[in-house]
Amino acid sequence: MAQTLVKQIASEEDTAQIASALAGLLSPGDVVLLDGALAAGKTFFTRALVRALGSDEAVTSPTYTIANIYETPKGPVLHVDAYRLKGAQEFYHLGLEEYFDTGVSVIEWGERIADYFDAPLSIRIGFGDHETERQVTFTAEAPRWRPVLEALT
Repeated sequence: MAQTLVKQIASEEDTAQIASALAGLLSPGDVVLLDGALAAGKTFFTRALVRALGSDEAVTSPTYTIANIYETPKGPVLHVDAYRLKGAQEFYHLGLEEYFDTGVSVIEWGERIADYFDAPLSIRIGFGDHETERQVTFTAEAPRWRPVLEALT
């Protein structure tokens, strides 16, 4: 049964706080699928998450490189942009499996390859009524995410 949490965000600072709170709850092997329209804040969210995990690397959108890897004290963060991928099969052929057990995976446009993962946390970032407002919806089916969603409430 899917669990859902919806957060109304008023500013980029609020988005960074949510990403930071989530970072403290992530473990190696966790997969976060990020979705939302262009410019909704997927890369901003990822940048804040990676910073909260302790990295000072420049986090950029991997649109053209497909994947970036950031080293953090909690392990590597695999940051993938699945926008140009045609599906889970193409994702599989990238050969990134080694990062799934040892680090956290954050995948923008994650719905495109969601079938590849058994127990991801899905996050959809939508626009609010004002320029800086966002609606962030967390959805998960796996029991692993129940305490995470409760902690983010």
